[in-house]
Amino acid sequence: MATQGALRRIQLGNALSAFGSGFTVPFLFVYVTRVRDLSAGQAGLMFSVLAIAALCALPMVGPAIDRRGPRPVVAVGSVVAALGALTLGLARGELPVMVGAALLGAGVAAIQPALATMIVRCTTAPTRARAFALQFTFNNLGLGIGGLIGGLIVDPSRPASFTLLFAIETTMFLVLGAVCGTVRLPAVPAAPAGTVPGAGFRHLLRNRAMVRLCVVSAVIFFTCYGQFESGLAAFATEVSRISPSMLGVALAANTAVIVLGQLTVLRITQRRRRSTVIAATGLVWLLAWIVTAVSGLVHGDKVAAAVTIIITFALLGVGESLLAPTLGPMVADLAPAHLLGQYNAAQSLVKQLAMAAGPAFAGVMVGAGLYGPYLAALMACSLLITALALRMRHTLNPAQNGTIIAESTPHPTPQALTA
Repeated sequence: MATQGALRRIQLGNALSAFGSGFTVPFLFVYVTRVRDLSAGQAGLMFSVLAIAALCALPMVGPAIDRRGPRPVVAVGSVVAALGALTLGLARGELPVMVGAALLGAGVAAIQPALATMIVRCTTAPTRARAFALQFTFNNLGLGIGGLIGGLIVDPSRPASFTLLFAIETTMFLVLGAVCGTVRLPAVPAAPAGTVPGAGFRHLLRNRAMVRLCVVSAVIFFTCYGQFESGLAAFATEVSRISPSMLGVALAANTAVIVLGQLTVLRITQRRRRSTVIAATGLVWLLAWIVTAVSGLVHGDKVAAAVTIIITFALLGVGESLLAPTLGPMVADLAPAHLLGQYNAAQSLVKQLAMAAGPAFAGVMVGAGLYGPYLAALMACSLLITALALRMRHTLNPAQNGTIIAESTPHPTPQALTA
């Protein structure tokens, strides 16, 4: 019962943090260019600083989680992220913007694997997929609601409206730190005798199944998440010729599919091998990119073009819903208990790298007008996801592949709860 209460607090903190981020994420580019008078190039540099700061922080985050526990890492990460959001909201010039971006990127990078580790600690194998699915749903719901309310508040002619948005985000990060940083977590089994400190990364590289999961995860994040705000948005507006407002409708459709369909998808995935679910995601996304290509062919019909782009975003949402209850529990079952933080941080590192490479690739292809080869490459990546997932199943035991439920996390007793 105690762990159920802890899990509810973790999910609440996660949802409130996503809600706060929703106030600023959709408007960050507009803010720095139209309110703080940075150039488009400086704005691009800011996003690069966000990603680089996260990449620099993650190699230290994993060992910190395993040595100190996820609670202090969430608390520190929340404070750092809050400082970053506050700095951005008060920035006057390029240097403060870059400092705020670096703090925000590093803080969020610490929060994500620590929260994933906390969810694993508070669940057992039979309940873990549902917990990760709910986390993903609350993230999208929070971002969507926050973005909707933020859109009603924001006004480029009133800088104070943006300052208010960043103040809300700052507050929500501090709430996350307070709510999750004081959660009572089950005790962790001690590291095996003779374990060498700092050997987690070497252990991970020797784990063939985890290495293959990282490879397929890299392709997953590159193919979908790395394209939403870059290549796909450019194709929809430049080739399919839909209006920015219809692009907003398509994004809303993506969120609606995730929020409304996640629990239904969860019931389906629980009866399937995890490798099969990942393979199915590749096929769903292949269909999404084919529909995207069709939207470019029917651009003369505004209704048809808009409908096909909305379908694309909805299909991408279906794939995301398939992965939400799959990847997190898979990492948990592949990781030794004493290295869970480093395995989660490695997964986050792969995600950051892929999501930096995705927009860079899209920028090159879109900048050169190579929309056909761009879509062909994403279709090939979707097929690669399916092929890698099917090949990966041979390195997984039944518990890791989800064909049987093994109790990978011992049931805690009240005495095992730590303050």
